[in-house]
This record gives sequence, C-alpha cells and structure tokens, in this order.
Amino acid sequence: MTLRRDEICRRHAEHYLKVLNSADDLYLTGSGNIPRGLALFDLEWANIQLGQAWAALHAPENDKAAIICCDYPHAGRYCLVLRQHPRDQIKWMEAGLIAARQLKDRIREGIHLGNLGLAYSDLGEIRKAIECYEQRLVVARKIRETSQDEAERAMARRGEGNVLGNLGVAYYSLGEMRKAIEFHEQRLVIAREISAASRNEAERAMARRGEANALGNLGLACAALNETRIAIEYHEQALQIDRVIGDRRGEGQDLNNLGFAYADLHETRKAIEYYEQSLQIDREMGDRWGEGRALGNLGNAFMHLGETRKAIETYQQRLIIAREVGDRRGEGNAFLNMSLALDKLHERPKAIELAQAALKIYEQVEDPNAEIVRQQLATWDREE
Repeated sequence: MTLRRDEICRRHAEHYLKVLNSADDLYLTGSGNIPRGLALFDLEWANIQLGQAWAALHAPENDKAAIICCDYPHAGRYCLVLRQHPRDQIKWMEAGLIAARQLKDRIREGIHLGNLGLAYSDLGEIRKAIECYEQRLVVARKIRETSQDEAERAMARRGEGNVLGNLGVAYYSLGEMRKAIEFHEQRLVIAREISAASRNEAERAMARRGEANALGNLGLACAALNETRIAIEYHEQALQIDRVIGDRRGEGQDLNNLGFAYADLHETRKAIEYYEQSLQIDREMGDRWGEGRALGNLGNAFMHLGETRKAIETYQQRLIIAREVGDRRGEGNAFLNMSLALDKLHERPKAIELAQAALKIYEQVEDPNAEIVRQQLATWDREE
C-alpha cells in the first residue's frame, strides 16, 4: 500500500523530532556526551528544520501536527540555544505556543512562554522577556495549585523555579540588583527542594544544574553590589556542582564569572587565567554567546594591564560574535570598550563615534550603562 505524501511527511517530522530529543539528551548527560549530542544535531540539522516547518504549517488544521509543532522547540532546547539564532528560536516558540493553546495544553504553553522570554532576553528586549516570564509564572502556579496529577505538579514546580531565576536575570540586566537577588534566592530554594526529593539520578542532575545556575546568578548580583568575596563563594559553589554533574557549558560560565570577580579585586592575572579557561570550554562547545562574553572580559583585562592594542583586537572579535548571534547588549559593550581604548590612543573622534553607537544600543535595550556613556560623552564634549 502506498503511503500518502502527508503521512510520509508526518512520519519524517516525528522521526527527526526524536533525533532532536536524542541530541539534547546526550548534551544533558554532560562530559564526553556533550560533543556527541552537538555532532548528532549538526548532522541532522537540515532534516530537523524540515520536520519543524511541516509541523508548523499543518498545525492549525491537524492536532497530530500541532503536537509535533509544540514539541520541537523544547525537544532540542539546549542544542538550539547554541546553534539557532534567537529570532529563529522565537519563530519556533511562537508556533509552539499557538499549537499548545490550540491543544489546551497548559504545561507546554508555560514552557514556550518561558523559552520565549529567554530568547527576547538574548536579544536585549528585557521588558518583553519579563512579560513572557510573568505569564509563565502564572501558568506554572495555576497548574501546581489545581492539577490532580502529581507529575504535572512536580513539572510545574520546576517551571516555577526556572522562571523565578529568569526574572532574576532580567532584573539584573535592568540594574535592579536587590530585586534580582530576591528572585534568585527563591529559585535556589526550589532547586534544592527538588534535588532533595528527586527519585532518580537524571532528575537530581537537572535540579543540581538549576542550583548551580541560581548560585552563579546570585554571585553576579552580589558582585554588582561590590560584595565581591561573597560573589566568589557563590561562583565556587556553582563551579563545584557543574563539575560534579559534568555540565561543561555551566563550568565555562562559572570560570568566566570567577574571572570577573577577581578582576573587581584587581587580581588581573588571575582573572585572565579564568577567562582563558572559560574561552577554551566555550570554543570546545561551540558556545558563541559564552565565547563573546569571555572575549569581552579578556579585553577589559588587557586594558587594565595597559595592553591597549591587544584589548582593541579582542573587542573587535567580541563585536563580530555579538552581531552574529544577535547579542545587542554585547554589541553595545564592545562599542563602548573600543571607544575608551581608542581614546587612550588619542583617537578621540573615532572614540566618540563608537560611544554614540553604544549609547544608541543601550537606550534601545534599556541598559543602565546608557548613563555611563552619556557622562563620558559629556566629559569629552567639555574637554573639546
């Protein structure tokens, strides 16, 4: 019997949904399986995209397609963050969100809202991210309060913890550190609660990943409040957890954060050691976001040592990556740091041009650094 074309396409989409999920599962087991998971993803990326496109196209008229469409963005969440541009992530998530609402699936609706917030945050659209997170929090709490299913309640509790952490990151980006700390502390409590109650190793590892994430973000907020020694303690706890569970990407972030903290203490050589370890992991993982972040921090360290030309070269690499991945805040940081470096080399007109470019971006993404740039431009104007 000959299969109809739409049946063939559905089976194709279902198969590559499973492949995508397998790649993400490999990634999540950590250590040596991370490159295996990413290699599988890269090998089958063209087919994965075809499967999602078919599901998104047919979801409005077909519940089977809607279920597949709904599952694609979440099935490969960790690999997609490393490999897919945030704008493309948003397209997949919006299609998944529409499908989840069509299916009246509150669990998946909440997941897509949370992931949409992450994508908007990556693009520097923090207020839009917060709107998504707040909707996600309402959905998670509603499910936890009303569901008769224990597994659904547990999933909602994990979602609640995740979105509290994401809200903390968002308020950190807006410069509201005390508010950020409140959210991260709530997230830490939930992560530890879930870890203690976990019945298998995979669940416990996932909860511990959330615990490490909360600790790292608490460290960043404390560092921003000049509580640097406390920040280092948080980052060291996070690093220990990520190494135990084999989360290489988390390890790279922790090392970068430790470098940032030691830079605050003016221990620049030690900071560079941490940044370079972080950069090595980011490149090994293909984590362009992490690579850009580490390069920006390395540039700052070179500036502190008076190696201005080397700093500019590093900032230029950082700018290329920021533009490639759509990191608007990172692009603004690169412009600002290059402008300050060029001013040290007595290239004031070019420095002003780049500072103005940085200011434009900071104003668009509501970054607190906008005021720093305005003050710097005013100082240069007075000197002129």
